[in-house]
Amino acid sequence: MSTRILVVYYSATGNTAKLASALADGAREAEAEVRVRTVPETAPPAAVASNPRWQAWVDAGPHHETATLGDLEWADGFAAGSPTRFGGPAAQLKSFLDSTGGLWAKGKLANKVATSFTTASTAHGGLEATVLATNNVFYHWGAIVLPLGYTDPRLLESGNPYGGSFVSRKSAEPDDLALDALRLQGRRLATVSRYIADGLFKDG
Repeated sequence: MSTRILVVYYSATGNTAKLASALADGAREAEAEVRVRTVPETAPPAAVASNPRWQAWVDAGPHHETATLGDLEWADGFAAGSPTRFGGPAAQLKSFLDSTGGLWAKGKLANKVATSFTTASTAHGGLEATVLATNNVFYHWGAIVLPLGYTDPRLLESGNPYGGSFVSRKSAEPDDLALDALRLQGRRLATVSRYIADGLFKDG
């Protein structure tokens, strides 16, 4: 049975969605079965309308199926992505993560591998804080938190060992450097999830 990877994201203008797709591509390169899912838009219509790119993204949707708790239970490993919102994940993604109490109580999310990724509009706008805040949920689940690390020389250029990220200056779309880092993160997630699912670390 192939390793099962779930990529869940929230995206307001499409940048985080592009990172999610790159991570999913990397996991598929490692021969994983991958589901890419999004979460509902819950921002007030007036807030969405205040940003033409946000409105255009909403109008162009839905971009992927909506994530369910069943997707989380299905997966051997998962990645969560969100733009940074004041140093933390967007409420849209956090709301989905906050709905996992039933699975957590049954131990259904323990010992799975989890990683996260993010986007921001400024270089010091909370990228690392957002990844770390998202990871806090995984600690409570009992998941095995997987950093991107500097596990490939190319990641020394992307500059974030916590999780894949992109700084969208002047509304720029993710560049090749960021997308390559996310593909590496996807391959790493699929590979380590396979080790765990195969039981190679149970007695380690």
